[in-house]
Amino acid sequence: MEDAVRVILRHMGEDPEREGLERTPMRVAKAYEFLTSGYAKDPKEAINGALFSEQDYQEMILCKDLDFYSLCEHHLLPFMGKAHVAYLPNRKIVGISKLARMVEIYARRLQVQERLTTQIAQTLMSEIDPLGVAVVLEAEHLCMRMRGVEKQNSYVTTSAMLGVFRTNTETRQEFMQLLRNGKP
Repeated sequence: MEDAVRVILRHMGEDPEREGLERTPMRVAKAYEFLTSGYAKDPKEAINGALFSEQDYQEMILCKDLDFYSLCEHHLLPFMGKAHVAYLPNRKIVGISKLARMVEIYARRLQVQERLTTQIAQTLMSEIDPLGVAVVLEAEHLCMRMRGVEKQNSYVTTSAMLGVFRTNTETRQEFMQLLRNGKP
């Protein structure tokens, strides 16, 4: 990867051997290793047995405003925002940090926001077997702000509704209302 970065720097008209750039290939390689570390992790293993029997709790569980950062697979530019993840348990609850870990693992891969949203929802649905899962991502894309259409202050919202969040209007509306709580 370091050699590839040197080629890119030369293509830009830079000298990869000059003082300010001589360590850049190594730093870029380390940065991309971190930014794509989700490939080395199995999202299903992230749950790590943190499923607990809870017969009496049958209400929605929502973890909102989870910060995430990812790289757009089309331009290798960042997109970042907030993830909101909810599920309706089916006699089992999952350790709440596992919801955040799921977002993190999938975000640390080359992505499009639509796929990221769906991957989180589908994995949670299959691994914790809830009555339903809802995921909403709100993100800003630097590929839209820094290049191309250059639209500042633009955000993209995507959602995935599975199980009762898709089939039951009241459940979906409750989720959306909980997302709005605390926001103007």
